[in-house]
Amino acid sequence: MKTCVIIGAVPVSNREQMKEYCADAFVICADGGLDVATENGIVPNLIVGDFDSVQSSLPQGVESIQLPVHKDDTDTMFAIREAIRRGYQEFVLLGVLGGERFDHSYASLCALQFIAMQNCRGVLVGDGTQIFVLSSGRLRLRDMLGQTISVFPFGTPSCMVSYQGLEYPLNRHTLYSQDPLGVSNRITEPVAEIILHAGIALIIIQE
Repeated sequence: MKTCVIIGAVPVSNREQMKEYCADAFVICADGGLDVATENGIVPNLIVGDFDSVQSSLPQGVESIQLPVHKDDTDTMFAIREAIRRGYQEFVLLGVLGGERFDHSYASLCALQFIAMQNCRGVLVGDGTQIFVLSSGRLRLRDMLGQTISVFPFGTPSCMVSYQGLEYPLNRHTLYSQDPLGVSNRITEPVAEIILHAGIALIIIQE
């Protein structure tokens, strides 16, 4: 199963990383994400949105779905639902973190949780940042030695986790939403794991 890459409207500075993610993937541009893709020489497989913010001309021969301006889903969320409908289970979200709208960044975290709740896997990638939502099982992290990692409950009052390969280990410890105990840990092993025993966990990794 190919990965589905969804590109939002926030500029992406790491062009090479973006091209690596998009190679051999099914690429969906969410509205203004078409401008980001065009600037990086990427031709999407699908374009979705109400096209209220896109500046680039829609490329000929590329499938597009035009959405109404007044709708319940964000363009990114619609793109995720459409990709799942088409059978995709692996997601990379680019250009959806940062920018001028904090509410849009938070909405992207909610979309990442939605992906996890559909028994799919997703990662939100920003400049020097990777974000995961874990709703069950474990997250194995390879080749991230020395990077900063933070873990928080998300969409739930608490989560119970264990850490392996981190500077400050935890064993079946409960993290609470009102206490940022899980902030700024460090990966100390070539392979590290976050094991989720209960709840939902938001995992943020920064270079």
